[in-house]
Amino acid sequence: MSQQIVLERFFESLINGDRPAARQIVNECEAQGIDPRHVMTDLFWPTYETIEKLWKQDQLTSMSYHFATRLLRVLIDQSAMKLNLSSAGTGRTILAACGTSQSEELGAQMAIDLLEDSGYSVRFMGGGVSPDEIMAQVQEVRPDVLLMFCSAASDLPGIRFIIDNMREIGGNDKTQIVVGGGVFNRAEGLAEEIGADLWAADPLELVDSLTNEAARRATANQRTVGKTRVNAPVAKPANQTQQAKNKTRAAA
Repeated sequence: MSQQIVLERFFESLINGDRPAARQIVNECEAQGIDPRHVMTDLFWPTYETIEKLWKQDQLTSMSYHFATRLLRVLIDQSAMKLNLSSAGTGRTILAACGTSQSEELGAQMAIDLLEDSGYSVRFMGGGVSPDEIMAQVQEVRPDVLLMFCSAASDLPGIRFIIDNMREIGGNDKTQIVVGGGVFNRAEGLAEEIGADLWAADPLELVDSLTNEAARRATANQRTVGKTRVNAPVAKPANQTQQAKNKTRAAA
């Protein structure tokens, strides 16, 4: 059976809230020798992206969306328990955040599970934590990576605030700022423009990029958002520049 057919069956089972059918598809994949890591990347993630795309285009009912996201979370949790979390560690630490919605946290969770499976030590705060608190935590624990994955358009002012402040105080000498998924997938070039060091579209790309580009940092001429400010204080999230407002509206 082709992967596309499997994806279509899985999608239909999720939006209909058919728990036995969804579990059966996952079991079939595992019976064919597909490991939990590839179930995450080749089944869960593309189906998640389809659900999000259709929901944002008003092509899913609220009930179907809730069926799908709740059931997918259960299956992700079950598959995560089968990942090989005992693999040799990388020695790198990650502090991670995401958007505030159920779906954004769902997408970020897949990324976190794969990062742990790859040997990273991850602390995941979810969504809704203020930029000031995130900055304070970065200063306290000095993680190797600050990851903001599956963020919403409404999170952009706060992310800019964090990046601006880390640049201003030199807080990024050790900490690599990484973004991806969510609004960054919907607005091409946004991650680079706001000054992120690294970005990735999906969890598998995220793991590969963090592994192969650990030393990458944003260049001085990379950032365009807010670049015209001269000797201005760092803006609070509520006072972002008009350019950032336009970018947020375009990405929504």
